[in-house]
Order: sequence, then C-alpha cells, then structure tokens
Amino acid sequence: MEEIAQVYARSLFEVAKADDKLDVVREQLGQVADAVSESRDLQVFLFSPYFSTEEKIQGLGRAISGADPAVANFLALLVEKHRMPALFRIRQRFEALWNEENRVLPVQITSAIALDDETVRAIGERIGERTGRKVELRSVVDPDILGGIVLQVGNNVLDASIRNRLENLRKQVARGTA
Repeated sequence: MEEIAQVYARSLFEVAKADDKLDVVREQLGQVADAVSESRDLQVFLFSPYFSTEEKIQGLGRAISGADPAVANFLALLVEKHRMPALFRIRQRFEALWNEENRVLPVQITSAIALDDETVRAIGERIGERTGRKVELRSVVDPDILGGIVLQVGNNVLDASIRNRLENLRKQVARGTA
C-alpha cells in the first residue's frame, strides 16, 4: 500500500505545483485528512462498502464545497478507485514532497523537562546552519527519557537520553562486556 500512497501523493503534488497551488492544496488536504481522522462517522461513510461510490462522491462534494478543484477532483478519484483509506499515508507523502520542495527540515527535540525557548531556538539554528535548510522545530516533553535529549532530524534520530544510555549499559552487562 505504501507504493500506492506515494504514486497518488506525487500525482497530486505535480498537479498542485503546475497550478502554483502547492500551499493551498497542502492546507486543504491536511484539513480533510484531519476531519476524517477525528470523525468516526466520516470514516465509516468514506471507508465502508455499504455506501455507493456515487453517495460518497455526493457527500464528499457537500462536505468540501469551496475546496480547490484539484483537491475536490483528487478526493473524488480516491473514492472512485476505493483508495480513500490511503488518505492519511498520501498526506504524509505529500508533506514530505512539500518539505523537500521548500527545503524544510522537520526537527523534533524531545527532553525530559521543558526546554527554554532560547535553547530550542539555538539547537534549531545550529541544525539549519549545518544542513542549509529551513528548520521546522517542534519541542516535546517526555519524562520517560529521564534526562538528556532525543533529536529527530528528518528521518535521522540522535538519542542522547539517559534512558538510552542505561539501556545500552544494561545490554553490555547482560553480554558481560561492561
């Protein structure tokens, strides 16, 4: 299924890029995916075989009136091809393509306690300088890491948490190499 999501996301991305509407399409696709994610009734309606394709397209048309034609046509195509359950993966793939196009690098900083804004900003600036990309920062507090930080930069993870160090030490002791 991942391959299908990539194909659909790439197709929508190319149409949006050609129409110079990448930001609009990204926003509207996100709104639809969020609405479907948050509503069990919408999920049942759009994913269930009990409703006909025509009923789904009509209902979707009423729900997204005013949407960009590229988004409306894309969603109707997903319904016609019975690919609506792939909507969330398509959104993820579209986001990745949008980030690449705009040279945005998502960065998540996880710490055991809330970091001050200056520290978070400094980490983001440093990563931005090293990568030459715009950094989209997100800071998360997770007391389970005990201390230190975990940096997720794009798809790469740097785990400098105390929890990770203790786990590595536990493995060494279990192997008898400590």
